[in-house]
Amino acid sequence: MTYAMITPPFAEPLTLAEARAHLRLDQSAEDELLASLIKTAREHLERETGLCLIRQTWRLYLDRWPRDGIIRISKSPVQAIQTVTTYEADGTAVEVSLEDHLLDGQGRPARLWLQHAPQPGQAVNGIEIDFEAGYGEAGADVPDTLKRAMLLHVGHMFAFRGVVSPDQQPAGIPDGYERLIAPFRMRRL
Repeated sequence: MTYAMITPPFAEPLTLAEARAHLRLDQSAEDELLASLIKTAREHLERETGLCLIRQTWRLYLDRWPRDGIIRISKSPVQAIQTVTTYEADGTAVEVSLEDHLLDGQGRPARLWLQHAPQPGQAVNGIEIDFEAGYGEAGADVPDTLKRAMLLHVGHMFAFRGVVSPDQQPAGIPDGYERLIAPFRMRRL
């Protein structure tokens, strides 16, 4: 099971104005750095929780269908399944009908069931599932708790900007961050 991002988010959950207000900055001289730190904070939060904060398109590669017929998608919340494609042994793509599919996009993990799932002929990555995941198009769609965690993280990285270069961030996690994101982490048994 491999994931590849097809379309990245068009916006970030936090605006520069929100980050400046949190840091009590009046000037825009640090905007380029802040934009970089906001992106780093979002990417870190998404890795830690398995969530997609702003709508983005992903491709899931599978070698074969799960035995129980239910495909578990660890990126969430899944808004829509765009296409499901299987590949024949000769590399020919076969579009799978989505007419009779069921999607639990809000579950953790999200679950997809297809009534008619043809077996791929290609042994490795013979199945591709393209899907959209994320809370919405704008930061207003993202839960406030996650935005608060990002603000804490941006503030922490900003405070250590002279010690740790932006390309080496995140170098640390601020106090309280783990408590804020804990309810959003995917639990494994």
